Amino acid sequence: MKIFNKSLSGELIATAGATFMILIGVVIAQRAGYFVRLASKGLVPNDSIVTLLGFSLIKFLPLIFSVTIFLAVLMTLSRMHRDSEMAIWFSSGLSVTDWIRPILRFALPVVMLISILSAFVTPWATDKVEEYHEQLKNRDELASLSPGVFKESNGGERVYFFESYDELGNIVKNIFVQSKQHGKTGVIIASQGRREKAKNADNFIVLEKGRRYETVPNSAEVSTTEFERYAIRVETKEVVHGQTSTNAKSTKELLSSHNDTDKAELQWRFALPIAALVMAILAIPLSYVDPRAGRSLNMMFAIAICIIYYNLLSIFEAWVSQGKISVWVGLWPIHLFFIALTAYLFYRRLYLLPLIPKFFSALSATFRKARS
Repeated sequence: MKIFNKSLSGELIATAGATFMILIGVVIAQRAGYFVRLASKGLVPNDSIVTLLGFSLIKFLPLIFSVTIFLAVLMTLSRMHRDSEMAIWFSSGLSVTDWIRPILRFALPVVMLISILSAFVTPWATDKVEEYHEQLKNRDELASLSPGVFKESNGGERVYFFESYDELGNIVKNIFVQSKQHGKTGVIIASQGRREKAKNADNFIVLEKGRRYETVPNSAEVSTTEFERYAIRVETKEVVHGQTSTNAKSTKELLSSHNDTDKAELQWRFALPIAALVMAILAIPLSYVDPRAGRSLNMMFAIAICIIYYNLLSIFEAWVSQGKISVWVGLWPIHLFFIALTAYLFYRRLYLLPLIPKFFSALSATFRKARS
C-alpha cells in the first residue's frame, strides 16, 4: 500500500505542476495580449500593463487551481489505464474506491488554498484593480499618451501626438498638438518637449523650437508663429472614488449583507472550493479508458463535464442575483447533481462494468450450447 500511495502521489504532484505552469502561461499570454491591445489604442498607459497583468492573474488563480487538480487526477489515472498499470493494481486487491483517499490527500491542501484565495485574496485583488483603474481614469491627459498614437484630451479640445521618447524617457520628440479655442483651430509642431510643474502645482507641457499655425473655419486666413519655448497648461482631475463592485467586497461585508447580489457572490466564493473537490473525485471514474475507443474520448467527455459544471454555477449565480432563485437554494442543486453523478459513476465502475464481460460470456456459452 505504501508503494501504491508513494507512486500515485509523486505522479500527481508532477502532473499538477506541469499542468499549472501550462495554464498560467496560457492565462498570462491571453491577458498580456489583451492589455497590449488596450495600450496600443491609448486606452491604458504602457507602464500599467505589468500591474494590471499581475492583479488579473491573481483573480484567475482559484479557477486555475481548480482545473489543475481536476486535470492532474484525470491525466494520471488515464495514463495508468492506458498502460494497463491500473489492471495490476486491481488484480492486487484494490478497487476503484481505494483511490479516493490518496486523491483526497492530494486535493485537500489545494482546495484549502482555493478557499483562501476565493474568500480573501481575489476580492482584495479585484478591489486593487478597480482602484488602479480609477487612478488611471483620473490622471491628467498626458499620462496616458503613448508614442505613435493620437490621443484626444479629456474634454476633446486637444489632440496630442509624439513620435518617441529620449533614452531616459524624460523628453518627447517630434510633437504635434491640435487645439480649438474661441472658434479657432491651432496646430503646434515642435521638435521636442517635456513636462514641468509650477510652484502652484499646475502641470504644463513645455514645447521647444517649434511653430504654431492658427486658422479660422471657412476662411483662408492662416497665421504662423515661431517660438523657442511654448507652455500649454494641462488640466488635472480630482480622484473620484466610485462605488465598490460586488466582486471587490470583502467576504465579511458579504456575510453581513442582505442584498441578493451580495449573497450570490458569497455563494460563488464558497462554490469554487466545493466544485474543485467534487471534480477531483469525479475524475476517478471519468479516467477509465476503453481500449477499443479513442484515447482522447474520455478526456473530451471529462473536460466537457467540467465546463458544464462551472457554466451552470455561473448561470445559477446570475439567477440568485436576479432573485429568480431563492438565496437558500442558491448553487446547491448543481453541487448535489454532480455529487449524485459521481456516486452513479462509482457504482457503474464497481458493479455494472464488471457485469458486462460476464454477460457476454454467458451469452456466448448459451449460443454454443444451442449449436451443439
